[in-house]
Amino acid sequence: MTTATALYTLFAMVPNILIIDDDRELCALLADFLKLEGFQASAIHDGAEAVTHCRENRYDAIVLDVMLPGLQGLEVLRKLREFSDTPILMLTARGEDTDRIVGLEMGADDYLPKPCNPRELAARLRAILRRLESRHEPETPAVISVGVTCVNMANRCAQHAGQDLQLTSAEFNVLQVLLGRAGSVVDKETLCQEALGRPLSAYDRSIDVHVSKIRRKLASHGGHDLIVSVRGVGYQFALSAGDSAS
Repeated sequence: MTTATALYTLFAMVPNILIIDDDRELCALLADFLKLEGFQASAIHDGAEAVTHCRENRYDAIVLDVMLPGLQGLEVLRKLREFSDTPILMLTARGEDTDRIVGLEMGADDYLPKPCNPRELAARLRAILRRLESRHEPETPAVISVGVTCVNMANRCAQHAGQDLQLTSAEFNVLQVLLGRAGSVVDKETLCQEALGRPLSAYDRSIDVHVSKIRRKLASHGGHDLIVSVRGVGYQFALSAGDSAS
């Protein structure tokens, strides 16, 4: 049994991955490698076709190239996020920080620069899928609350003052880590490892972008200045008088 298969015996199936990329040769190579790693993989080479396909078919994760002809990758991402919370890993041109940041802002869970190392792609996909395992674990529902902000690990719902924050999977994980250590500074390395399932790499701004989006969603429901930046270290979810993590 492969590592990936062992991780997902709970689902009685191997993870099903969709690759959306117009480079047919690359898709074939990635699909073949992922299958060797214990995934099921298929590809679609047109953005508009992929959106229509994903309305009718469910995948465990999607690998989406930014540079698509016609309906480009970021627009595909926007349309997918209108009806799907499936984890999405973006493939971006090397050095294109703008595409990476915009992708994360629009709801992507992670990114890799092209050309990508297939082994790293498989590792990133495993990390994404490991984070989703908690949705299926038959445990007593756990809730972390700090003041009027809470996360429920059973249904992966985050709320502030009773209002759903509509977080992506990655944003939920970041907030969960911060709430679990409310009042303490959590360094970016720890956030990246525990929330995204991978080490923090040089020039990686994923955590900063996710935190920025969480802040905006909290603020939209009156939760201003709850996540404090500690320069050069990381972030802290602030405790007000009488608050404690529970």
